[in-house]
Amino acid sequence: MIELRTPAEIERMHEAGRFVASVLGATVAASAVGVNLLELDRLAHDMIRARGAESCYIDYHPSFGGSPFGKVICTSVNDAALHGLPHDYVLRDGDVLSLDFAASVDGWVADSAVTIIVGTPRPEDVSLLEVTSRALDAGIAAAVVGNKIGDISAAIGDVAHSAGLSVNTDFGGHGVGRTMHGDPHIPNDGRAGRGMKLRAGLVFAIEPWFMLGTDRIFTDPDGWTLRSADGSRAAHFEHTVAVTDAGPLVLTAR
Repeated sequence: MIELRTPAEIERMHEAGRFVASVLGATVAASAVGVNLLELDRLAHDMIRARGAESCYIDYHPSFGGSPFGKVICTSVNDAALHGLPHDYVLRDGDVLSLDFAASVDGWVADSAVTIIVGTPRPEDVSLLEVTSRALDAGIAAAVVGNKIGDISAAIGDVAHSAGLSVNTDFGGHGVGRTMHGDPHIPNDGRAGRGMKLRAGLVFAIEPWFMLGTDRIFTDPDGWTLRSADGSRAAHFEHTVAVTDAGPLVLTAR
């Protein structure tokens, strides 16, 4: 079911968004060569406890997950595109690291992701991150009253295709509110002018994710981590956005 949020409810979601942004900021700052992914998960967990928030991930067990997630942040490294399960891995020079985090604060959820390069960057990785971030900006810019879901999808897909990237539409943006995942689904490619008309009060996560060499993925033996089928690197950026009469409002701005 798709729900419209009042301005007061959007402000409460903004509080959750500020917290999510602060956790991503802290984990990005802590990400360096020699840091273990489990340390990043512990940092996020400590911040959840200190804030009195609730993790959206730790007990999460959808149909595509092999078991309850068991951690509080997704850490996807190099060819891991989405849902990277934190494990005993020490970050190396040149790693591409995506951090995806969602939490509930006073019953309202926000969801966001960012990708960084740890240590020495490779030019092709810098380009991939720039394109993916630009696609997020394009999707947000299309989230205005009177547009349609397809306008967001097309804006994202156009950026990818102009950079020579193919797009996987199995996972994409989604409604956010009292729970982490809801309607509507927002694919990262599509046709402008199609789909549901956008109205003030809609709140959803917009999240482009691209891989350098393919649009196909497979699931790791851990039951969660989604990797590129050809081993190419991936990037993922996401913000929770409210559609308002004044334009799109990014609730998880860092």
